[in-house]
Amino acid sequence: MELSVRETQILEFLCYGDGDKEIACKLKISPRTVQTHISRLVLKLNARNRISAVATYLRYYAKEFA
Repeated sequence: MELSVRETQILEFLCYGDGDKEIACKLKISPRTVQTHISRLVLKLNARNRISAVATYLRYYAKEFA
């Protein structure tokens, strides 16, 4: 499964502990759009929640966090 550039950006911000509002500000999008991306990521990564999605991302996708 491929992650889009935006999905990867959001996951990386989540890895650093940023919240929805912080991510929205950094990416110049609305917090609601961030939440929508996160919801799609949770489904795409077959995760239970955003924390589980981050763990999956770190385990299988992130090279700089390894």
